Amino acid sequence: MRFDCLRSGRVFFVCGVLLAALVAQSEGRAQLADRFPFDQELLLNTPPMKPGKRMPSITVESSGNAIIDLWCKSVPAHVEFSDSALKIEVAQLPDELPQMQGNGQCTPERMAADGTLVEKFAAVTDWRHEGGSIVLNGPAPLKFNAPSN
Repeated sequence: MRFDCLRSGRVFFVCGVLLAALVAQSEGRAQLADRFPFDQELLLNTPPMKPGKRMPSITVESSGNAIIDLWCKSVPAHVEFSDSALKIEVAQLPDELPQMQGNGQCTPERMAADGTLVEKFAAVTDWRHEGGSIVLNGPAPLKFNAPSN
């Protein structure tokens, strides 16, 4: 009888430790969710590139799935968070242009800028708030703002 009580006490202890770890992990993710603007389009803080009005942006879902709209093309991505660290796995640029792009809107300069931006996203290592902006840090930081319109 005493052996059964000890064994059940250990089971409760182990379950309690596991439950505490799960709660701490979910609270950490909840705090991260409170800080990072999930499900919100964030526009790259950069001067417009002519011709066209399209500006690069990123929208990250709380699941980590993301869409990155570049100067001409859009690519899916997956974002992994751990504390302030951030890793972005970007899909390859598609060969075709989006149907909604106007004729002549995607110049060779804009297409080259798409490739450069993909490389910058893939090199991001962490993120931070800077005033009302989100900065993705890497060899070349990328600063984003929520749309103002």
